[in-house]
Amino acid sequence: MRLIQCEYQGRVVAARVESADQVRLIDGDEGTYGLARRALAEQRPLTEIVNAAVTDTCLDYAELVANRRLQPPLTHPSPAHCLVSGTGLTHLGSADTRAAMHARMENGEETLTDSMRMFKMGAEGGKPASGQRGVQPEWFYKGDGGIVVDPEGSLPVPAFAEDAGEEPEIAGLYLIDDQGQPWRIGYALGNEFSDHVTERHNYLWLAHSKLRACSFGPELLVGDLPSHLEGVSRIRRQGEVIWEKPFLTGEDNMAHSLANLEYHHFKYAGFRRPGDVHVHYFGTATLSFADGIQTRDGDCFEIEVAALGRPLRNPLAFEPETTDVTISNL
Repeated sequence: MRLIQCEYQGRVVAARVESADQVRLIDGDEGTYGLARRALAEQRPLTEIVNAAVTDTCLDYAELVANRRLQPPLTHPSPAHCLVSGTGLTHLGSADTRAAMHARMENGEETLTDSMRMFKMGAEGGKPASGQRGVQPEWFYKGDGGIVVDPEGSLPVPAFAEDAGEEPEIAGLYLIDDQGQPWRIGYALGNEFSDHVTERHNYLWLAHSKLRACSFGPELLVGDLPSHLEGVSRIRRQGEVIWEKPFLTGEDNMAHSLANLEYHHFKYAGFRRPGDVHVHYFGTATLSFADGIQTRDGDCFEIEVAALGRPLRNPLAFEPETTDVTISNL
């Protein structure tokens, strides 16, 4: 089952995807968040809640897209109660990356960079046996729900940014119940969006490079994520494709299991606050930046994985100048 959220008659509502052309409205104005809360309260699967509440009203999917009425498929009524985070160095990457790592390993562990050492740790210990804990991955914070851009919406590029690069990923979407237990609602396509030039200056600036907008959706996949997923990431400039590359994701193509990534995120008590929503990006191995692409104002990112429905598209909007911030004593 796949769900979306959209604006309909002045309110944000959830809808079940019927086809590439139509979605079926779900009764109520509580959105996906409310449906998930209802599923927890009634101790029923989310799919049952959705199927019981679906109406006969069909909406034109293409029209929702064209009129930019899509919303992220999961939102919290208070954006401050949505935490957006992610993890990196999780994917096996290209053969070249692995070959380079092994070549360095032949010369001794001390020749590995910090990134390669962490990648190696994940490759060796990121998929523990059932009931065991694996090595922890890289982790980063992006922001709260205020940084999330609607599907088809423009990703803002701060004037101080040195780069504006896509990161085609899968994001896990979660809700914390009233007892502090995380529940996975589903998965969505994501563009984690980062400043790779800033990160390249020094890996200790990774935190700065991640404090950017992001987007996910438009569809939420309820149920298990296929272990092997093939996608395409592309950039359009004035309607023409200037860069395109396939990418692989899913556990078969990752150094870490999803369960290991989830454990090392939610092991922190501060991330188990009742009622909160979490959007957690699982990483990527494919970037246009690695191929020397420099994005421009108006370029449009397009990320597509057939199993997750309609592509996620977001144009870039470069901000003309940095906002001055003055700090004063109270």
